[in-house]
Amino acid sequence: MMEYDSFLDRQPGGAVTAGTALHFTVRGTDADSVMLMLRQDGQAALSTNLAHTADAFEGATPPLSSGLWFYRFVVVGPRGTQILAPTRTGLGGVSVAYQEQAAAAWYQLTVVARQETVPAWYENARIYHIFVDRFNNGNADGHVNAPKSNTFLYGQLTDDPYYVKDGAGEVVRWDFYGGNLQGISQQLDLIQQRGFTALYLSPIFEAASNHRYDTGDYFKIDPVLGTLADFKALVQAVHARGMHLILDGVFNHVGRDSRYFNALGHYPTVGAAQDAASPYADWFTFKHFPDDYSSWWGVMDLPAINKQSQSFHQFIAGGPDSVLGYWTGLGVDGWRLDVADELDLDFLRQIRQLLDRYPDRVVIGEVWEDASNKVAYGTRRPYLMGDMLQSVMNYPQRTLILEFVLGRQSAAAVLQQLLSLRENYPAAVFNSNFTSLGTHDTPRVLTVLNGDLTALAQAVLLWTVLPGNQVGYYGDEVGLTGSADPANRKYYPWRRENQTVLNLYAQAAKWRQEPALQAAALFTGFTFGAGLGVVRESADQTLVALFNPTKAPLTFSRAQADLRYLSADQQVRLRTTKIPAHSQVLQLLD
Repeated sequence: MMEYDSFLDRQPGGAVTAGTALHFTVRGTDADSVMLMLRQDGQAALSTNLAHTADAFEGATPPLSSGLWFYRFVVVGPRGTQILAPTRTGLGGVSVAYQEQAAAAWYQLTVVARQETVPAWYENARIYHIFVDRFNNGNADGHVNAPKSNTFLYGQLTDDPYYVKDGAGEVVRWDFYGGNLQGISQQLDLIQQRGFTALYLSPIFEAASNHRYDTGDYFKIDPVLGTLADFKALVQAVHARGMHLILDGVFNHVGRDSRYFNALGHYPTVGAAQDAASPYADWFTFKHFPDDYSSWWGVMDLPAINKQSQSFHQFIAGGPDSVLGYWTGLGVDGWRLDVADELDLDFLRQIRQLLDRYPDRVVIGEVWEDASNKVAYGTRRPYLMGDMLQSVMNYPQRTLILEFVLGRQSAAAVLQQLLSLRENYPAAVFNSNFTSLGTHDTPRVLTVLNGDLTALAQAVLLWTVLPGNQVGYYGDEVGLTGSADPANRKYYPWRRENQTVLNLYAQAAKWRQEPALQAAALFTGFTFGAGLGVVRESADQTLVALFNPTKAPLTFSRAQADLRYLSADQQVRLRTTKIPAHSQVLQLLD
């Protein structure tokens, strides 16, 4: 029987650079011929006959140009003609045989124009994600800076978030707790003590809402959060501690109540909703002026930017005086681009080109799927070719961690998907991807796990030993709970922290300092029944983590495990180990 495993039988593995020739091996002799079918995305397939060796068929491609490529094999032999292809679309691993070409999937091969790089500080960053209004009020008397009209403040900081909406479901009274930039500055020592090396802040520019994804003025700090002086002081304090600062860049839409749209007339400038001759008119698309316009997912409070507006692109990324140029010049170390899927590709390249002028900056995209092959609005998004995003929000890995712990995906399925991501992504992206257990857009991790601290311990350790930067959503590390928005945006529970949860995260931070858990360390894995093994290896250390998600104890032994993706040396060094139910064991191999 013929077999191919994309994790073992393609050399080199992973995303390769344009101009690379690849070698393929299809194992077995039960065939008269094996043909490699190779096609570039959107192009017709090319065929290459593989040479018959003693126990396999082998062959190489010519040097490949950049882009996504796909491949599979046609086998002709005693069983007739069969297609060797992956078991699930888009995933690598062991092949299966198909009788019909139309039913067979294709393996993915990522060929990048250049291998991506990230700044040294970002390679192993542990990032603290703060929803600024909900973290800490730095005013000694607790007063809220510059309360906004037609909003409300909570009687107690322990009150749950709540929206006041109209009949159409639009929020008509925004709620504020009063967290501000000064409050973050005051807690930097605590954040650093917990092992975090960088901050990622929710939007901080002037806006009507508490989340500030409805930007009102890109050049002004929201007065509720403080002043420009407060921001500069925060940047200085962050850098003085050797930490770094990432801001949220919201460039797909602005607020209806903004300097640029100005539907409510609160700004002195002439907005696009006031006059078709406004200097901002080409930023927006009106179906009927001025009350019917394109908006983000139909939310009328968020007028969508015309994706082809060159004046907007210049305003955001046109040079040192643009929005990105101004704030980066003040010391911002990185930008997370909101809804990257909805931004024009040339605009993304322009953003990257601008930020590349500044040393040690990073561009992170909000992408919820595998960013190497994402299709959005009918267009392939070549995010990782070396000229756009350096990192993405690693939601696929978050999903795998939580579904494994909850028993919703098997160890084999999880490992296959993790290794597929490793193969699809450039190494620097995979090793330093922006990996959260929860964000402002998802339920809190402890809520997802039904308050089960045993499950949380397993999720946190899996998050710790897998590749990718750890991004902790404020309050998760002390047991804050909450379902979907707005419940996932509670105020930080000062003096009510769950010490047990805090200890879990403290242990994670400690483990993360091990050489084998640094970004450059090798990653592979194995399964043993329902159990999952993760192997990380640096030049001088090998770490193995064994996870049992089941209700009964599991015993790991080499004899009954699938160790195909481990080296012979790694296999020999593994020790028979018993893992209790819903538990995990971490080992440093001799």
